[in-house]
Amino acid sequence: MAFHEPSESMKFQLDQPQGGNTISRHDGQCVWVNGEPHKQSLLVPWAGVVQAWPVARFEDLTEAHFAQILALKPELVIFGSGAKIRFPRPALYRSLIEARIGIETMDLAAACRTYNVLASEGRAVLAALLLECE
Repeated sequence: MAFHEPSESMKFQLDQPQGGNTISRHDGQCVWVNGEPHKQSLLVPWAGVVQAWPVARFEDLTEAHFAQILALKPELVIFGSGAKIRFPRPALYRSLIEARIGIETMDLAAACRTYNVLASEGRAVLAALLLECE
């Protein structure tokens, strides 16, 4: 069996969807989306404008916060609940359930990773990331 040298060099690079958002880094106090730092809670849609999400503490979550998510019409929501995993009451996100939008709760680090994987697959995913201000 003969070994053949490849005629072209291979280029390794991260695939990114056209116009999509990517979470490039996080440290618990800040999340970088497309290289831009965000120090407060935010909504990161698979494409389009990253939005401020006006919630400073897990205990402050209301139905209105989830209505803001519903308006963006994702097929799936990844809720990053902060440094530890905490589940909001289902009554808060009833509007998502009724619209048949899936929601998964994870800690912030897992939510960022999962969002990137799903967005890179072209899924209509939204990351709702809670950054608690102390």
